[in-house]
Amino acid sequence: MKASSWLVLVLVSLCGLVASVRSQSSDSCSSNLNVGGIAFDTTSLTCVSAWNAQSFILRYKQTSANIWSFVLSTPTNPYIAMGFSIDGQMVGSSAVVGWVSSGSSVIKQYYLEGQTPNQVIPDQGNLTLVANSSMIASQSNRLYMAFQLETAQPRSKLIYAVGPSTFTPQSDYKLVQHQYMTATTVNYVSGQTTTQGTPYTRLRRSHGILNILGWSILTIIGIIVARHCKQYDPMWFYGHAAVQSAAFVLGLLGIILGFVLENKISASNVSAHKGLGIFILVLGCLQVMAILARPGKGSKLRGYWNLYHQNVGRVLIIFAIANVFYGIHLGEKGNKWNVGYGITIALLFVILIVLEIQKFRK
Repeated sequence: MKASSWLVLVLVSLCGLVASVRSQSSDSCSSNLNVGGIAFDTTSLTCVSAWNAQSFILRYKQTSANIWSFVLSTPTNPYIAMGFSIDGQMVGSSAVVGWVSSGSSVIKQYYLEGQTPNQVIPDQGNLTLVANSSMIASQSNRLYMAFQLETAQPRSKLIYAVGPSTFTPQSDYKLVQHQYMTATTVNYVSGQTTTQGTPYTRLRRSHGILNILGWSILTIIGIIVARHCKQYDPMWFYGHAAVQSAAFVLGLLGIILGFVLENKISASNVSAHKGLGIFILVLGCLQVMAILARPGKGSKLRGYWNLYHQNVGRVLIIFAIANVFYGIHLGEKGNKWNVGYGITIALLFVILIVLEIQKFRK
């Protein structure tokens, strides 16, 4: 047999092996559900692709007037969650969460009182789970979570979540923040699902970007101008005043949008974020008023004024950066926003440190 023929044979065998592995490790609505241990009948279930990005497959059926059966199929993860929501949001929802670890399997109901781990409460919620109907099993690199709800009509707004790869739930059943999540709407009659966008996305984004630009990025740039451009007197002062004025205006607009957003979504978990924002705004107003009361260069009070002005600015920036990261957390924007904002702030501080070193050497 020629070498080329051997190569073709090997490639064909490899393709067949890959296809075989994929068939064993994947699930789809075109494949039959064959999972042992499910306590209820799984024939004639309606099957929908619930979350394409994470390969979530949902099967369901109304088995009687007040009983609905669900089977969620996902890739193997530290934990998987399926929640039933009034408005498509996490807060106020109840979820069924399950995981398989070290040979043991756990499936529990959680009440999602808030977005912090302490507010995700095990063994609470408003779902009526049928006794002895819940199970989760690992099979062919997939998790299959099955349960039945006692309800005339389950909520159509569903949320799904995947636990972080480095986390393993412990015996206290406390969960850490999910790595990925999505919200969908399902039509139980037609089987059609749609991914639900975050409400007021443009307003949320505008609130975040204005505060990022105003209270942190532009403010730091204004400090750089004030400390390291004084050889261009008096232009440094006008540049510093212009940059900080723009920072204050953008930050003020961002905070106003924050109040509008809070009123629209009626969030109950933003009190700390809101309080920090108001504190930052007060510091910004003090800085503006300090400019109006600035003593002349020959005044004995000028040194004290400089000390006050500089330190209030530093405190403002510290709290602003912390509040931006907290806002990204509350908005569930994930690592991309954290990394992008963190790199930007880090670059500005590197520039500031390099200029400080040069100034010290001179």
